[in-house]
Amino acid sequence: MTDTRNIGIADYDYSLPDERIAKYPLAQRDTSKLLLYRSGEISHGSFGELTEHIPAGSLMIFNNTKVIQARLRFRKETGATIEVFCLEPESPNDYQLIFQQSRECSWQCLVGNSSRWKSGILKQQFTVGGKEVTLCAERVEMGAVNVVRFTWDGGCSFAELLEVAGELPIPPYLNRRTEEKDKETYQTVYSKIKGSVAAPTAGLHFTPAVMEALQQKGVELGEVTLHVGAGTFKPVKSESIGEHEMHEEYIEVTLPLLKKLIAAGGSAVAVGTTSVRTLESLYYLGTMVHERPDIPEEELRVTQWLPYESSSAFTSLEALEALAAYIERRGVDRLHSHTQIIIAPGYKYHIVKAIVTNFHQPKSTLLLLVSAFVGGDWKRIYDYALANGFRFLSYGDSSLLIP
Repeated sequence: MTDTRNIGIADYDYSLPDERIAKYPLAQRDTSKLLLYRSGEISHGSFGELTEHIPAGSLMIFNNTKVIQARLRFRKETGATIEVFCLEPESPNDYQLIFQQSRECSWQCLVGNSSRWKSGILKQQFTVGGKEVTLCAERVEMGAVNVVRFTWDGGCSFAELLEVAGELPIPPYLNRRTEEKDKETYQTVYSKIKGSVAAPTAGLHFTPAVMEALQQKGVELGEVTLHVGAGTFKPVKSESIGEHEMHEEYIEVTLPLLKKLIAAGGSAVAVGTTSVRTLESLYYLGTMVHERPDIPEEELRVTQWLPYESSSAFTSLEALEALAAYIERRGVDRLHSHTQIIIAPGYKYHIVKAIVTNFHQPKSTLLLLVSAFVGGDWKRIYDYALANGFRFLSYGDSSLLIP
């Protein structure tokens, strides 16, 4: 682990001109470019040709999270605008329950223009389902991350309220305000579980036609849930990654999905880095329940450096089978957990055998993840993409990596 902790982030920098950052998506999702990296060979074509490169019998895993309209704007009587960005549930500490609340709930939030809101209650009025609703926000804890208590009348759920009052939080590097069409284009066609504040962007290229073509070829499709936090945009500011703290993310996996993974021999094609983090975290959760069969669910968390400190010799199948047995013993059909995993050079992949992913920011942990997967060959891949007119970041083009 010492070598991984000492990795200098300056070695993962590259020049990304602003004009290469895609500010908007293409009109047709699957007409984007696809870079193919297979056994060190690089070529490219159209994303619509993805099916040609995925072998029949493969299991492809998608992150079915849905981006919520997490940004709320309040105007004080003084005229100052306060921006409240909902990050994670505080009370109730459960995504499904918090969206069902009809009177009050609390969130961990980032607060913009924070110095203008030292105390007091912010209020804003909206029309939800034909009824006038007054939304109030009170800051109950202050810090880098604040706890904000929301209360409202009208009997609507918090999910319904966000749909009207909230704004979709598109990535800051797009340098523009959210537009109405982003509500559709910044969601995957298979999104369904509300909770993310950023999209799993590799999935933005998929269309129902591409997914149908994969199934017709004999590719099995499966879904996991990882709610992407604002930390996904957090740059590495330390010189070495050992000083960088990863954000923790909520994950959920069902028993049927685990059984699909076991049937596939414990290997999968991951759509996006969020699916990668979820699948690789499952391996370590499985080793934990293998070693402690009665471990409480709340103790099942993958910490940042666990993969580098673990001496586990379990196979991916053994870990997945242990996790499936753990869920069955508890008489439930899914597992809820959290992961803080950092995947960087020195990491050994256990479940993920191929990745569909976009092109990531310089000096980012996502670039470290890609480098670890392709044996350090990331620079040649990115140089090829830059030389061949690829569009970068969330609304940009994608790649299929098969080491």
